Amino acid sequence: MGLLERFQKAWRQNPLFSTGIALIVMIIVQTLALTMNSSFASFGDWFQNWLFNWISLLRNNSAIGIIALGMTFVIISGGIDLSVGSVYVAVGAFTMMLLDTGTNGWLQSMGLTGIPAILIALVLAMVFGGALGECNGLLISYGRMPPFIATLGAMQILRSVTQYFMKLQSPTLPEDYKGIARFSIGGQQLMPILYWAILAAAMYFISKQTTFGRYVFAIGSNERTTRLSGVNVRKVKRRVYALTGFLVAIAAIIQTSRIGSMDYASAGSGFEMDAIAAVIVGGTSMSGGRGSIVGTVFGTLIVAVMNNLLNLIGVDPYLSAAFKGAIIIGAVLLQRKDKA
Repeated sequence: MGLLERFQKAWRQNPLFSTGIALIVMIIVQTLALTMNSSFASFGDWFQNWLFNWISLLRNNSAIGIIALGMTFVIISGGIDLSVGSVYVAVGAFTMMLLDTGTNGWLQSMGLTGIPAILIALVLAMVFGGALGECNGLLISYGRMPPFIATLGAMQILRSVTQYFMKLQSPTLPEDYKGIARFSIGGQQLMPILYWAILAAAMYFISKQTTFGRYVFAIGSNERTTRLSGVNVRKVKRRVYALTGFLVAIAAIIQTSRIGSMDYASAGSGFEMDAIAAVIVGGTSMSGGRGSIVGTVFGTLIVAVMNNLLNLIGVDPYLSAAFKGAIIIGAVLLQRKDKA
């Protein structure tokens, strides 16, 4: 078998290989666009500009990257979660009210301030996010609701309720909390990127080396057979959505720490589509049973580089969603061709 034939076979049969090649091509095109759009006095200036552009790109997409990790488990299990953006804004509002340095701060009203208050708020925020995901899981696994309907309802309820309770609130966060994401390394705010990398490694381990991970793939491949083999399918599904809620909570913590505020009307809007796009572009099958965390990381980077490239070449921002939609359609068509 020749080199070209081996390449074609790998492209058709290995989603991770084709996603990696697509990412490399996108990076090359982005680098060329960055080079042509600016003039540099030396290679050192060019490299510094290129490096800072990538740091900014990774930092700005870390929240979506973290949420996409949870969405990977959901889609592999054969489900979907449209509520991640609303869970994000709900957890963000909850965290900010816990830590509000004004007169309405919940923890401050109980005499808790400083580092102890921050640690308590972090734990409660992650528990809250996991609980919201657990509610989705209960509706889907025990209420026997289609994932699309259950999470669509949760999306509407959570955002509406959050906006109602926060309409008269203007919480401010303590400076120590902001340091969670703003802590500088070498003059750059790299912590959101490091959190994303650590969580990706942890989710990769869970997907490959744990019984839970194997059950998720089995349920997505054939739920009935998995149930007949003695696996508690309802319990696994519940935990999948709880895990997603937990990861969304971490993303909300990182973003509120980095930005220091939240727009409750628009924060997290479209996150569900961005996360789904990253997962599908990364090679995870919409029908379930196939996918990988590495592919999702690649998919997140492809979408991020695409958005950055469109900005570099001056494409109207209103058209960015159209390009993203085209990539999703193309990725799904490639999956269908692979199955034919």
